[in-house]
Amino acid sequence: MDDTETNDGYTLLPTAPPLDDYLRLRRDSGLTPVTAEQGAPAVVGAWSACHVVDGTGTPVAMGRVLGDGGWYFHVVDVATDPAHQRRGLGRVVVEWLLADVRDRAPEGAYVSLIGDPPGQRLYRSLGFEDVTPSGGMGMVLGPQD
Repeated sequence: MDDTETNDGYTLLPTAPPLDDYLRLRRDSGLTPVTAEQGAPAVVGAWSACHVVDGTGTPVAMGRVLGDGGWYFHVVDVATDPAHQRRGLGRVVVEWLLADVRDRAPEGAYVSLIGDPPGQRLYRSLGFEDVTPSGGMGMVLGPQD
């Protein structure tokens, strides 16, 4: 997919943002901060990624999809710079990511995400549903004892 002009002078680019911007957007938007060592593989290792730049070329929103290319796809790192929130950029990012999965994955692909409370209304409006009685789970790995 090519670059896409959005409303208000923003442009969506079909790549992950540069590492420094990825780290900044995660931190500033309220996602768990990650180190450069954690972030470097993330910006090159996604199945799909996009970011939005403002009129000066500064990345202000982003999102990625992790996936196996066939059945399972997981939306991650949807983040918008607080100074650019409430302008529909998160919706633009998620819609682009879903369109990319539709375009490149086999029909019937399963797309999931873990939606923090601020994004849940957006995700529901795009067709995501709660998976109750299943529940999201996670862990942060520390050193082995």
